[in-house]
Amino acid sequence: MIYLNLLSYLLFIAMIGYYFIVNMQWYNYKIERVIFHHTKVWWHFVYFLIPFILFEFVSAVTNKHYGFIVVLLYLPLFILWYKGIDKKLVFTRRVKRFFGLLFLFAIFITFSFEFFTIFIPILLASLISRFIETMLFDGFKKSAKEKIENMDKLIVIGITASYGKTSIKNYVEHILQSKYNTYATPRSVNTLGGVVKDINNDLPSDTEVYVVEMGARGKGDIADIATLVNPHYVIVGKIGPAHIEYFKTMENIRNTKMEILQTNRLQKAWIHESAVINPIENIYQFGKDITDIKASLDGVSFTLEGVEYHANVLGEFNAMNLAAAVKISKILGIEDETLRQRLNTLKAVPHRLQRIDAGGKIILDDSFNGNIDGMMASFKLADTHNGRKVIVTPGLVEVDEALNIQVAQKANEIFDVVIVTGDLNYAVFKEYIDADKLHKLSSKADMEEMLVTQTIAGDLILFANDAPSFI
Repeated sequence: MIYLNLLSYLLFIAMIGYYFIVNMQWYNYKIERVIFHHTKVWWHFVYFLIPFILFEFVSAVTNKHYGFIVVLLYLPLFILWYKGIDKKLVFTRRVKRFFGLLFLFAIFITFSFEFFTIFIPILLASLISRFIETMLFDGFKKSAKEKIENMDKLIVIGITASYGKTSIKNYVEHILQSKYNTYATPRSVNTLGGVVKDINNDLPSDTEVYVVEMGARGKGDIADIATLVNPHYVIVGKIGPAHIEYFKTMENIRNTKMEILQTNRLQKAWIHESAVINPIENIYQFGKDITDIKASLDGVSFTLEGVEYHANVLGEFNAMNLAAAVKISKILGIEDETLRQRLNTLKAVPHRLQRIDAGGKIILDDSFNGNIDGMMASFKLADTHNGRKVIVTPGLVEVDEALNIQVAQKANEIFDVVIVTGDLNYAVFKEYIDADKLHKLSSKADMEEMLVTQTIAGDLILFANDAPSFI
């Protein structure tokens, strides 16, 4: 019985520890975000708090004899949850340190004090691994800053926005590669930790232009990156209510985005009109100067400063992103003819209104787009299709209900089939979508079968903000 309870205890703390650390990783190791901003708070009760209390209670009242029963009941529940998440834990060094400390404290307390406890090992492992991570990160950050400062001919471009910052970054990189050794932060890397790691591990020493994407979930996030890389040129794209749950007000969002100007070597900055600034020396406003925007399933065109440009990327909103890239490229010596050539060879950013033709169907993959403006633009683009239109979406996250009502109403107006993934916004869609159009997809594992039964050749299928299951 002793060995059975010991083994079940170690299994239980491994499962509870996995749940804890995977949620921490999802929310950038910010415990307040896990507690207050998790969109499935009930998970914490079902998969953590209630099993933890039951185990401690049963172990205490039975003198440690029958705690294994709770573990046996929890095991299938944990397996069911694990199989349902599509963003599994990445076993980084930080995670490995956490588990090493977790088991170390669990075993030490068990044998030293002869009782099973869950909370104390998790608390100690979390605090000590965080302390170690902070000490290591300070060293990594110092190395990254020194590397940037030692590349004395390096031009740094900083880019932020509520919407479209990854697209702007990719467009700038693509255009400038015609003249410079250009390197950009990969994928959607836009946090201080991600940028520090990118500089130390991947920034080539012969880079002439470094394009840095900067994101934020709170005040000071962008200031930390900006003071690290000290950009020479800055682009602030469209500002809107993305992550309003974190920032609370639009003013807070705007002020945080404007932290990108905290650099001691700024030469020029272009700020989208949504920021509502008073232009001053070397800081320019843009947006109203973009005219004649035309968007179709074949691309987008626009006129900027009397010159017409076209790119084979989708979405009316991309005119603004492209215009920002054009402006900074001209300052860095790219001629109009080269600009047009580079724009014509642009490829869609993966999962951002990326067109895929398959099986006689047009698929618009906009699964990485999670803002109201982008979603409305994708709806408008889908509406140009003459055949049936199908949307697969969980709605918007980290926004208020009013925006999801707007999404549901517009989806009902445009689409013939509306497939809602997950529970988060299903109630809103159920209220505003015609019943004969609406379908619910509880698990992504059923998506392929759903699309086979609900779509036919000639359909357009839009994947809009197809978020991971933990959302």
